[in-house]
Amino acid sequence: MIKSSHFFFVTVALLSLPLADLYAQNAAPPQLISAPQPTLRLDIPHTWNPINAYRGTNVPPPNLANSPRTESLIQDGVLQLSLQDAIALALENNLDLAIARYNIPIAQADILRTQAGGIFRGVNTGVVQNTPGAGVGGFGSGTGGAGAGGTTGGAAGAGTGAGGLVQSTLGSGALVSSYDPTITYNAWTEHLTEPLANDTLYGVPLLHSNSIYGDFTYTQSFATGTTLQFALNNDRIATNSLFNILTPELDSYYRIEFQQQLLSGFGLGPNLRYLRIARNNQKISDQAFKLQLVSTVTQIASMYWDLVNAYEDEQVKSASLDFANQTLTSDRKQLDLQAIPALDVLKAEGEVANREQDLTIARSQLRFQELLIKNAITKNLDDPILENMPVKPTDLSVVAGDSTFATAAPTEDLIQQALKNRIELSESDVDLQNRNISLASVRNSLLPTLALTAWYGGTGLGGIDNPTSGISSTSPTSNFGELGDAFKNNAPDYYVGLALNVPLRNRVAKSDEYRAGLELSQAQLRAQQLRKQIRIEVTNAQYSLEQSQARVQFAIKAHDLAQKTFDITAKEQELGAGSALQTLTARHDLATAESSLVAARTAYQKARIELDRAVGTTLESNSISVESARTGVTATATPKP
Repeated sequence: MIKSSHFFFVTVALLSLPLADLYAQNAAPPQLISAPQPTLRLDIPHTWNPINAYRGTNVPPPNLANSPRTESLIQDGVLQLSLQDAIALALENNLDLAIARYNIPIAQADILRTQAGGIFRGVNTGVVQNTPGAGVGGFGSGTGGAGAGGTTGGAAGAGTGAGGLVQSTLGSGALVSSYDPTITYNAWTEHLTEPLANDTLYGVPLLHSNSIYGDFTYTQSFATGTTLQFALNNDRIATNSLFNILTPELDSYYRIEFQQQLLSGFGLGPNLRYLRIARNNQKISDQAFKLQLVSTVTQIASMYWDLVNAYEDEQVKSASLDFANQTLTSDRKQLDLQAIPALDVLKAEGEVANREQDLTIARSQLRFQELLIKNAITKNLDDPILENMPVKPTDLSVVAGDSTFATAAPTEDLIQQALKNRIELSESDVDLQNRNISLASVRNSLLPTLALTAWYGGTGLGGIDNPTSGISSTSPTSNFGELGDAFKNNAPDYYVGLALNVPLRNRVAKSDEYRAGLELSQAQLRAQQLRKQIRIEVTNAQYSLEQSQARVQFAIKAHDLAQKTFDITAKEQELGAGSALQTLTARHDLATAESSLVAARTAYQKARIELDRAVGTTLESNSISVESARTGVTATATPKP
């Protein structure tokens, strides 16, 4: 039996733990990182210090500074940007990717939670397409829906999975106990004064009792549906009774209890379903990040070629204006010599005005594309110099050979490659695994509940003889002696029993089980639909590439024809057989053909990007490491020449 002083010392010791120290790590407010920082790990830190289980964990604040690569690409106040530089900057700075990176440690946190028997919370696996200028449907498009394992709410609060499928029964089944052991300690003291009708039983008119209690319990559950519990109860009771043999009386009782579920809730399947689903969700989260990476790279590449198109078109319009100004200057000189009529000068002035308008529109479009690409490859544009800095693409839209293109693989070969590579199918396969796990667990919960319970315990008694009772006791007088008697099994207590609970009709469980089967079949149909969709996407992308190739070839021929026409009219003008207006018109037609050729080349580059996405080779085509994208750290920046 434990003395009262022991209880008070233990209680005071527990209450006097340095609680301020426990939460000291949360005291410091987060600070905005204003300078480039190495990428911070977002994993839950592991420590062997048991006190840290009761301390908060600070999540590092996000790094909102642009990567140093941005400054390394600036030359003479111009951001010199290649396609690979744009992709590398996006991997380091793009906020769509930065947001998606957090889903990976969020999924890891779910695993930690389910390892303790807690239900998974799910992870968002939707593809974010908020990069302005590159979203689905054009500028400012919204975020895509959640994918497999998603947390987006559906009708009646049901979660949505891959393709918006219902997954309301995901994880359903028998109750899962916590696998983290629990220690419970209760200590209290009580003074009770009880009036008595007579003093026959206790020898006093008022019975005074001073009691001290201390109970300790350790509980541990296991994934087999097993629960173990150890309980130790102690008390010390002292009274003023004249007839009590012991005062104070010391009591101890211990029990080791075992409980095993034999039907519903039996085995590793239903009890580890949360953990298995959480691990699958982590796989889905990894695949979703890779899909986000593909989406972002596709967006950045498409935006880059839009920038190239605007840049080259601005060059074409500028050259056209320069020629128009040269023609106007020449016409004015000839007018001064009265070699041409004034009407020709007025027509030349009108052409200059039209070319100036074309150039103004082209320059505004170029500035807009520059802003879009800078927004996509930076974390912030707080620096007004960077915000207004011009961007010069170094990879132009000229197609190697221009009239000769690489022969595409047969459509069926591309389709088979896509069915092997596309990340959406991998997500769907893992989602089907989760649904099968849930269906098996729900079917287990159809069974009645049958629990086998057994325990073994012992009781110890001790205390000091009450001299007024006139009776001597053989019980030990010390705390340890009385506690030792309990564990000597001199007074054992053992029990074995079965508890059966049979729900009649069982309609709730039957409904959940049938619904889980329906949801599985629905997901299987969605997987088949996805395969068909991929076939269509690959075929359509290949058709678009072939069409863009034909468009480039036609634009080249049109450009060559316009160039020859201009050369002829210019030669005729030199020989005095043609007019300046005819030459100016031919030059305008040549500029139009050049712009059409630039647009055709850009469309071809974007068709290649789309074919890579449809086949699932975007990352390989751009030599992108998924691991580097996870950390946001890529190879060193392109050195300045």
